[in-house]
Amino acid sequence: MERPMSDTLQRWLDEEKAVLEAMAKGPGAGVSTPQQVAGKSGLELMQAMLRGELPFPPIAATMDFNLVAVADGMATFQGAPLARHLNPMGSVHGGWFATLLDSALGCAVHTKMPPGRAYTTAELGVNLVKALTPKVPRVRAIGQVIHAGRQLATAEARLVGPDGTLYAHATTTCLVFEAR
Repeated sequence: MERPMSDTLQRWLDEEKAVLEAMAKGPGAGVSTPQQVAGKSGLELMQAMLRGELPFPPIAATMDFNLVAVADGMATFQGAPLARHLNPMGSVHGGWFATLLDSALGCAVHTKMPPGRAYTTAELGVNLVKALTPKVPRVRAIGQVIHAGRQLATAEARLVGPDGTLYAHATTTCLVFEAR
C-alpha cells in the first residue's frame, strides 16, 4: 500500500517545480559573466538566479539538487537522493551530502556579499548522523550565516527530510575578498 504524500513534501515539490520552471526560461546552466554580476549584491545575484535571469551552476544538474530559496543570510537547496548517488554499501555517498551542504553554506554567505565582494570556502566540516537512501524522495540543506565580516564569514547548515529527520549538519569558514 502506498503511503500518502505529506503536506510538507507536497509543498517542497511545488516550490521545486516553480523554481525549475523559472530557471528553464533562463539561460540554463553556466557561469554568469562579469557584466551580469557588476554592481549586484550576492543576494541580488541569488534572487536573479531563482527567477531564471542568470545561469544556475552546472553542479546542480550533475548532483540532482537545486536552489529553492534565498533570503538575507540564508540559502536553501533541495535534492533528490537517487540510486546513482549510492556508495558500495547502498546508502547515499557522503560526498553528495557534503556537496549539498557546502552549496547551502556558501550561498548563504553569498547573500551577505555586497557588490564587488566574493568568498571562497576555507574550511568545511560535515557530520553525517543518519544514512540516506532513495526511499527519501527529497532532502533540504538549509544554510544560515552565523557571522559575515570583512575577511571571514561563518555559517551552519542542516540536511533534513520532509518529516523533519536530520541526516547531517555542517559548518563552514569562508574567506571574504575583493572580487576581480
